[in-house]
Amino acid sequence: MSIFSIFIAGLSTQVSADQKDPRLDVLFSALKLSDTQETSKMLENQIWTIWHIPPAGSESGFVLRDGIEAMSTGRVNDALEAFDKVTRLEPEFAEGWNKRATVFYMLGDLDRSALDIQRTIALEPRHFGALSGLGLINLAKGDKPAALKAFDAALEIHPHLPSKERIDALRRELADKKL
Repeated sequence: MSIFSIFIAGLSTQVSADQKDPRLDVLFSALKLSDTQETSKMLENQIWTIWHIPPAGSESGFVLRDGIEAMSTGRVNDALEAFDKVTRLEPEFAEGWNKRATVFYMLGDLDRSALDIQRTIALEPRHFGALSGLGLINLAKGDKPAALKAFDAALEIHPHLPSKERIDALRRELADKKL
């Protein structure tokens, strides 16, 4: 078993994590240096796994899980209620804010989504998902330069984002308009 495999196996044994988990530093370093989509995806999944684990002793883990399930089945109001509760229970838990930002985006409330993304990024500046979400919000608002800035910040953290081709197309579009 490789050192990397042992490290990854150890991720699943942690019962408490969140964005302050020291294992994230290693994962983000590896993500930035990863040279294949497969490795990058595996590292991304491990990061998301840690981000989804609330601080120890909190009941917010069950509420977060219920909110994710509600969101995935289209019950956005139930999801919003759950993520509201997570942010009240654990105001320093970045993923609660990020999930609520996603629901606000789904509901078309771009301003509230952007506010929750700002809170997410304040708690976890490396949150490439929140930065990508901010890019989508800016695109929806018609602010392509701001969208590209957010997407570029996400790519700086996660160079193999699945949406990289679309981001490159936006970059070319904006460059063509400057000509």
